[in-house]
Amino acid sequence: MDERKRTLKHFRDLVAYQQAFQHAMKIYEITKSFPKEERYSLTDQIRRSSRSVCSNPAEAWRKRKYKAVFRNKLTDAMQEASETQSWLEFCLACRYIDQKTFQALDLKYEKVIAMLNSMEKKSGSFCF
Repeated sequence: MDERKRTLKHFRDLVAYQQAFQHAMKIYEITKSFPKEERYSLTDQIRRSSRSVCSNPAEAWRKRKYKAVFRNKLTDAMQEASETQSWLEFCLACRYIDQKTFQALDLKYEKVIAMLNSMEKKSGSFCF
């Protein structure tokens, strides 16, 4: 659904935020089973980047008064989503996740990136 056609009162109303949050929680659950030696590298990195995908739109929402800042925060969120996809590749290569899990999460992040990109292109309808 087009975000602009709904009544948005809070960043939690954004579908992009909701989905990014769900994906971050899925990654959290998956990484619980990663080896302990990955705790301060892969596990922390993928958890941090996946959480940033939803925290940046939350920050952007509060910066809607400044269109350039709003757009920048959405760009940051897209970059974090791409970073998460990169970490997912490492998870797959290290055999911490299977191909099916990788493909499902990778596709989900592609969809979030598309939503964030659309919001950025239509930032005028979000900003005031």
